[in-house]
Formats: sequence, C-alpha cells, structure tokens
Amino acid sequence: MSLFKRIFDFYINASIHVALAVYSFVRVTEIYFDLGYNENLNYFIFFGTITGYNFVKYAGLAKLHHRSLTRSLKAIQVFSLVSFFAMCFYGYSLPLHTLLFSIPFGLITFLYAVPFGVGFQKSLRSFRYLKIIVVAFVWCGFTVLLPVFDAQQTIDLPGLLSALQRFLIVVVLILPFDIRDVQYDAISLQTIPKKIGIPKTKRLGLILMIISLVMEYFLAASMQSKNSFLLFFFLVLIFLMRAQKEQSKYYSSFWVEALPIFWWLLLLRFHNF
Repeated sequence: MSLFKRIFDFYINASIHVALAVYSFVRVTEIYFDLGYNENLNYFIFFGTITGYNFVKYAGLAKLHHRSLTRSLKAIQVFSLVSFFAMCFYGYSLPLHTLLFSIPFGLITFLYAVPFGVGFQKSLRSFRYLKIIVVAFVWCGFTVLLPVFDAQQTIDLPGLLSALQRFLIVVVLILPFDIRDVQYDAISLQTIPKKIGIPKTKRLGLILMIISLVMEYFLAASMQSKNSFLLFFFLVLIFLMRAQKEQSKYYSSFWVEALPIFWWLLLLRFHNF
C-alpha cells in the first residue's frame, strides 16, 4: 500500500473528512447569518465531530479486540484522544451558555453508540428509522442552532427554517450511505432503502431537496447565495441518483461527504466576486 493511500485512508477512517464537512456547514451558517468567524466554536465543533464519530464507530470494536488492535486502529485511537483534548481546549474558551446548549446534542451522540434503558441492550442506532433522524438532528443542532445561539442571536423563524433545511439536506446526504449498506445492515435495522426500496428512496431524496430549494429562496438574502445553493442542489441530486448498492470504496465516504465542503467553497467564490 502506498504512503499516499495510507494517509488518505487514515483521513477518511479517522473522521477528519466528515469533521471538515460539519465544519463547512458551520461556515455556511456564519455566512448566511452574518455571524463572523468564531475560531473557538468552529474548532470545538470540528474536534468534537472527530471525537464523537470515532467513539460511535470504534468504541465497541476496541472493546472486543483491545488486545489485537491493528496499527491503523491504534493510530485512530491516539488521534481521537488528541482530538478530545483539543475539543476541551477550545471548549474551555466558550461561554457557559454555549456549552450547556451543546450538551443535549452531545448526549444524543453518546446514546447513539452506548446501550441504555432496561437491560442496557439497545442504543439509539438500533431503533427502527431513528438512525437517520438522530444523525440529521445532531448535525443541524451543531451546525445551525449552536452557532446562532453562541452569537446571542434569537433563534427566530429564519433560524428554525435554516435548521429544518439543514436537517433535510443531511437526511438526503445519508441516503447514499444507506443505499450502499442495504446488503450489509441487519434485518432489524430498518433503513429507508430497506423499507421502501432504492428507487423510492431516490424519489424521496429528490422531494426533500426540492423542498430545501424552495426554502432557500426564503432564506438567502443575496443572489450569490441562491446561485451557490442551486449548484449544490444539482451536485447532491447527481450523487444521490447515481448511488447504488455496489459503490466504489470512496463514493459515499469521500465524494458525498465532500458536498458540504463544495457548498461552502461555492459560497466563498460567489461572495468574492
């Protein structure tokens, strides 16, 4: 395996790429609500995403195979620990009200991976149809509601509409992953493609993106923002419609997760003209 491929795989597997996607969504919110750049909050969310995602992905695996961890998984564990300390470092500089506001979203992430309730046998991810809702809710909380709340702006109707739009977008971005995982998910894990089939899943994604597009014309104040979203809209639809059960290794984990990054870069480009 080449050095570049090892580095790239670590970039994907250590959740750096998904953290950059979340970070990009935060920057989009800053542009839309004219919040200004907040380094402490942005890096708190970035490193918190790495910590949370790696905990969800690898906590159970590490517990079962702690004596025979592969070198790459050990490296991810060390990186996750460093990211946790970085999250704490930046979180220490945030106002208390911001940290308190973030607790419910962090708790939901924790319960997504850790069994709870009577008998401690099920986590949130094991409940039917909750997986996609939980992930989308946490993303819209951290990337829309938290930045607006931290800036001490009122979460009014535009803020709620933006959160709803972000929720719908994240749901659509998850669909290619669920389509890919149809052949691997347990029967008890009722994802949307397993329940209604892949063609209907794509039609559902199309409807949700059209709703998001309509909402955009109420949210965006400038034509630059609307044009950026329109390009993002078509990119999302292209990747959704081309999604199959047999995907290339990086189709969803890199290209689909890169779409929020493209949206942010498009916004920057249009706003610089």
